This record gives sequence, C-alpha cells and structure tokens, in this order.
Amino acid sequence: MYNKLIDHTILKAFATEADVNKLCAEALEYDFASVCVNPVHVSLASKLLAGSDVLVCTVIGFPLGANTVAIKQAETMDAIHNGAEEIDMVINVGKAKEHNFDYIYEEIKAVVTSAQGRLVKVIIETCYLDDFEKAEACKAAALAGAQFVKTSTGFGTGGATVADVVLMRGAILVDMSVKASGGIKTLDHLEKLVAAGASRIGTSAGIQIMKELKERGK
Repeated sequence: MYNKLIDHTILKAFATEADVNKLCAEALEYDFASVCVNPVHVSLASKLLAGSDVLVCTVIGFPLGANTVAIKQAETMDAIHNGAEEIDMVINVGKAKEHNFDYIYEEIKAVVTSAQGRLVKVIIETCYLDDFEKAEACKAAALAGAQFVKTSTGFGTGGATVADVVLMRGAILVDMSVKASGGIKTLDHLEKLVAAGASRIGTSAGIQIMKELKERGK
C-alpha cells in the first residue's frame, strides 16, 4: 500500500492546468492518497477527482509562511469552498526563530478552526530551525489540534531527513502523524523515512517511486 502513503504533488509556480490534469490522472491510476496543488488549482483538481478516494490537498501561506493569520484563515476557507479536503499550512518561521511559540500556536489554531474538521498538516520548514525550535513548533501544532506535522515545503534549503522525522515523531501526540516532504525521489529514501515514523510522503516523484517498487517486485 505504498501508494496510499503518497501525496502526489505539483507546487511549482509555472504549473499549468494541463499539468494538473496529468497529475490527477496519474493519482487516479496509482490510487495515491492525495494530490497536493496550489490553491488556484483546487477547484479543478476537485472536479477531476470527484467520486474517487484520492483527496485534494492544498497549501496555505506557501512557501514562506510569512502571511498574516487573517490571510491564512481566508486562504483556508477559500480552499475549502473550492473543494480542498486537506490543508498543508506553513508556520511563520521567523516567529519560531524568535521562540514566539504562542504565536505559532495561535496561527495554527486559527487555521485548524477555519478548516472546519478537515485534516491539517503543519509545515515547520525544518531546514531553518534547530532541534529545540523543531520540537517546540511540533508541540504547538499538537496543542492547536492539527493532525500532522510536516518537515518541509520543498522550497527551502533542505528537505526531509530521517533525523528530523524521528525528532518530530517524538515531539507530537501518539495519535498525530508526520509527513515527510522535500527531496524525496527514491524508494529507498521513502522507506527510510517511513521506518523513522513518517506516515505520509509528499513528493513529485511518486510515479518514479511506484515504478521502482514494481521493478523490485514489491
């Protein structure tokens, strides 16, 4: 069931409707967990995936996380109106660097509330944080009611690592989950991250990974 670990992703600034059509067709073919698209493509993806069990995921405050709380709330509500079923929000990384974790808690809580019961994944952008900051951001996400913490946007200076997944898994509640994303291109990398505690993988290389899986006879 490796396919159901994967959020099939296209978040490039130059992604077109044709790219989203292709992404959704691939997601249906391989029965991935979700497609993850920019907010402008949520409505299209929702229509293309209607009636399937492939979910529509989108990103909020992406990729910098520096939007105001009000804008993140508005983005979330708009995304849900357009058909989003999962929300991946970026925290205000600067506030985490300032150790203002009360702010981090409040913005996550605002998005969780605006998501109206939809699953919320909190992107902490690990490449910019030290271990203390990573752990505290994860704790804020737990207190705010998010269901997942997520390593990276894929637009920072680094992506998912085994060490970060282990740290994040240890910092959250038992009933929460970790999504690893950023630079995951191979089956070996995916398997190492899953073994470390990730239960969702965000990648634009889902097709290559599934082909590699088939070649290995798994």
